[in-house]
Amino acid sequence: MLKRILVWDVPTRVFHWLLVLSFAGAYVTAESERYRDIHVVLGYTLLGLLAFRLLWGIFGTRYARFRSFLFKPAEVAAYFFSLLKGKPAHYVGHNPLGSVAIWLLLGLGITAGVTGVLLFQDIGGDAMEELHEIASNAMLLVVLLHIAGVVTSSLLHRENLARSMITGYKTAQPEQAITRPYLWLGAIILAAVVAFWVAYPATGLLTPAADSAHAAQKDDD
Repeated sequence: MLKRILVWDVPTRVFHWLLVLSFAGAYVTAESERYRDIHVVLGYTLLGLLAFRLLWGIFGTRYARFRSFLFKPAEVAAYFFSLLKGKPAHYVGHNPLGSVAIWLLLGLGITAGVTGVLLFQDIGGDAMEELHEIASNAMLLVVLLHIAGVVTSSLLHRENLARSMITGYKTAQPEQAITRPYLWLGAIILAAVVAFWVAYPATGLLTPAADSAHAAQKDDD
């Protein structure tokens, strides 16, 4: 008998939505000098969240672990064609196409974050800036495709996948549920991110290039 069961633990859900917020905020502030400090803080946040996710992919709960969504290319292709036919197989955790999006987002997010840090330290020049933009734009494309996939799967399976990433619950067999939500860890992650957002600007480590330019302008005046 199918029941409403817990699938996504709290740390996974907190990570997911903080990553959404961080990437969206960093992307829309990328071209603005006025909001450069916000861009930098959100970029560091994104990297920190990804570092946590790499660890949680090893030590986390059942559906958060990487081994739960390691699919062979043939499985991904089979799911894609079943999706086109309107009869995709149902997965309690990530489906094969969703897993591809996750792997791409992890790789592109790390690339965008690391290149952003190097640019912030004035390392790499134009080539690094180009790589940073390519990774960021590719990540946006994957995000949009992922959203389209979530909407399509939600309609075909008649379940709200976005809501399940908020509540943590899906409808499945009782034995498929995870047993621990790890609420305390999710609260720590959220508190750490908020504390970072509040404390980091006060360190004086933001926008060294902008500060240098401002100092040079004052000297010229």
